[in-house]
Amino acid sequence: MKVVSNTSPIINLAAIGKLEILEKLFGNIFIPEEVYHEICVKGKGQTGAREVEAFNWIHQQVLKKSDHLVKALKLELDAGEAEAIALTIEDGADLLLIDELRGRNTAEYYGLKFIGILGILVLAKNKKIIGSSIISVGKKPQIM
Repeated sequence: MKVVSNTSPIINLAAIGKLEILEKLFGNIFIPEEVYHEICVKGKGQTGAREVEAFNWIHQQVLKKSDHLVKALKLELDAGEAEAIALTIEDGADLLLIDELRGRNTAEYYGLKFIGILGILVLAKNKKIIGSSIISVGKKPQIM
């Protein structure tokens, strides 16, 4: 299964110390150059940057033939989302990891299969990769 990720699922999972969920669920994760740039260059020293550079299952991939598509997508989306969608289309990837509503709507328009951070956590819980304590959907917060 080939999986492409946008920036936010990687950063959000890294922020809670659960980035390895992606490897356990999907194996290798592919990110376009702009997603790498957002995480590791613009976000140097921030959550996720060190992990993306260190983990050998996160692979940066260059777009080969989607320049026109990326330019068109950038009219409505940020550069990372545009390249993630273009890479998913170009490579015929099985799944796109993306959270932003505009990006998800665009992915749906192109007929792409996608999942966001909440779906990833629910999938990981259902596959017993994480316990239910990480997901508190439906629980009322405790006030002390």
